[in-house]
Amino acid sequence: AYERRFPTCPLIPMFVASDTVSEYKSEDEAVHVIERRCKLDIDAPRLLKKIAGVDYVYFVQKNSLNRRERTLHIEAYNETFSNRVIINEHCSYTVHPDNEDWTCFEQSASLDIKSFFGFESTVEKIAMKQYTSNIKKGKEIIEYYLKQLEEEGITFVPRWTPPVTCKSESSTAHARRPVSPAINIPESATKEGLNNKEILNTSSSPSEPTAGTPDDKLDADYIKRYLGDLTPMQESCLIRLRQWLQETHKGKIPKDEHILRFLRARDFNIDKAREILCQSLTWRKQHQVDYILDTWNPPQVLQDYYAGGWHHHDKDGRPLYVLRLGQMDTKGLVRALGEEALLRYVLSINEEGLRRCEENTKVFGRPISSWTCLVDLEGLNMRHLWRPGVKALLRIIEVVEANYPETLGRLLILRAPRVFPVLWTLVSPFIDDNTRKKFLIYAGNDYQGPGGLLDYIDKEIIPDFLGGECMCEVPEGGLVPKSLYRTAEELENEDIKLWTETIYQSASVFKGAPHEVLIQIVDASSVITWDFDVCKGDIVFNIFHSKRAPQPPKKDSLGAHSITCPGGNNVQLIDKVWQLGRDYSMVESPLICKEGESVQGSHVTRWPGFYILQWKFHNMPACATTNLPRVDDVLASLQVSSHKCKVMYYTEVIGSEDFRGSMTSLESSHSGFSQLSAATTSSSQSHSSSMISR
Repeated sequence: AYERRFPTCPLIPMFVASDTVSEYKSEDEAVHVIERRCKLDIDAPRLLKKIAGVDYVYFVQKNSLNRRERTLHIEAYNETFSNRVIINEHCSYTVHPDNEDWTCFEQSASLDIKSFFGFESTVEKIAMKQYTSNIKKGKEIIEYYLKQLEEEGITFVPRWTPPVTCKSESSTAHARRPVSPAINIPESATKEGLNNKEILNTSSSPSEPTAGTPDDKLDADYIKRYLGDLTPMQESCLIRLRQWLQETHKGKIPKDEHILRFLRARDFNIDKAREILCQSLTWRKQHQVDYILDTWNPPQVLQDYYAGGWHHHDKDGRPLYVLRLGQMDTKGLVRALGEEALLRYVLSINEEGLRRCEENTKVFGRPISSWTCLVDLEGLNMRHLWRPGVKALLRIIEVVEANYPETLGRLLILRAPRVFPVLWTLVSPFIDDNTRKKFLIYAGNDYQGPGGLLDYIDKEIIPDFLGGECMCEVPEGGLVPKSLYRTAEELENEDIKLWTETIYQSASVFKGAPHEVLIQIVDASSVITWDFDVCKGDIVFNIFHSKRAPQPPKKDSLGAHSITCPGGNNVQLIDKVWQLGRDYSMVESPLICKEGESVQGSHVTRWPGFYILQWKFHNMPACATTNLPRVDDVLASLQVSSHKCKVMYYTEVIGSEDFRGSMTSLESSHSGFSQLSAATTSSSQSHSSSMISR
């Protein structure tokens, strides 16, 4: 059934064609190895394809069928851009050792992005989206060809037997062993993730929602008044997820309307909805998001120059938010405030939106769980494509998508200029498919015609700047004065105040005095994850393993250096008498991290024992031909006062079976610091190996 997808497969539109590169068959026909070159039409923004200079990408796939061992191994790697991006994928079909009527399917992949014209983050998003889509499609494709074989009368393939010249009792007995029947692959085989090890049998997936029992009922009037139309199955999913939260969650239990948003975002798959809901609840608790409206006051710069605000409601009763993006100086706001303050402000807008939905539900007497956003692009030009500004926008989209699902009822984009498609190609890969379906885009004055603004908003409340009669109190925006711009150091100091509210810890690193964190591992299959920002100086990140525990950590007074470490601690664990290779060993290659970089990664532990994460001062290398330092090195060293570095870090140990998410094992990117967005995505960073990528 698997082989029938070649040379091309109509069920995989991106799979354009394939050519056989080499083929091998053993004399006894037990082993068949075939290698193909596959041509793929990747679903990527046109702008990105134009920059890369390609329309198609090529992969090499090697399939090894061993009839003797009853295995099929599939290996694939990219041929296109192999010097910039390294993709490796491994799949295998095997017979379950305890029940030969079951087929085991195992799949893993790794992605290492070295560089890609400055669009590394976009490429990773596209790769993740494409890979997840292929996993979901895998079950449908294999079932399609299994059904095709059954229609042709092929319900099983006889087991391979070695060719013999005469019959023997043993070979006859071997030939009479039962044959594994053809089976349907259940939905459990297509769970999202990069490491899938599933037993494929005829049982249904445990996460598949089922209709509720007669006891699982909510009051009909309550549902109609606050939740909207729900099927019995959807109602049962809501009750079960809420009950699970009441039994296991120690914090504040969200309202039914909020739980329902996460269920709808995952098509009422309880397991998937529970995962993203728990991540969001943890994030809200860590950053006190429930109190942001009461405790955080937006800076005056935002109140004066952020061209957005709430404006009545649409025809469906949804709260209406107006954003005059074309009049907003995104570069000026980022330079004056930093990403963190912008993110906080957007979070406060979303929290206000949730509050207004509750109010409108009471006013209109029907459930209103989302709002409408009207974005006016009049004035949008190339200055809005300033890269740090676009990057800040992408970070904000990621946080909102993860923590406020199904809150956007409709997005009306008006007066889209010619430059808009460029911005759209950069932003669209980060937006969920369900959310994109709610977008309505109007160029020029098209919004004034049939199917335009009047279909969604009453004439009486159309803003004056769009030709309406209603005065809109949204700030007009304008250029932020450069006198309000702040230095990176000033923004860093303010960010540290925000970090004190998070799970991140600060540490100082000095020349000759690294900072080290001890992690004890009991199960060898555990995964150590880390997320840190280099706030000051350049450091080298190392991971070591030791069978014996180091001495209890003592804070280094650093008396010999006459240096104190305000705002961060310094702990050293590795005894100076320890020798590398004898007392402890290095388990990852050293990673040099520059000032301003944000690094996330993981290591899959091979052995139990004690693991030490180390941040060490980076000594500038001397010139290769002389002992004199290079000019660039001297200038860089002058920026590190008193040989001091500073990092903000967070580490966690989780079981490998619970590790899900991104393919990148270790990611480093030049960006401003945003622990709110980092904390949102760090729990979803998953890795199939522990290689290092920059």
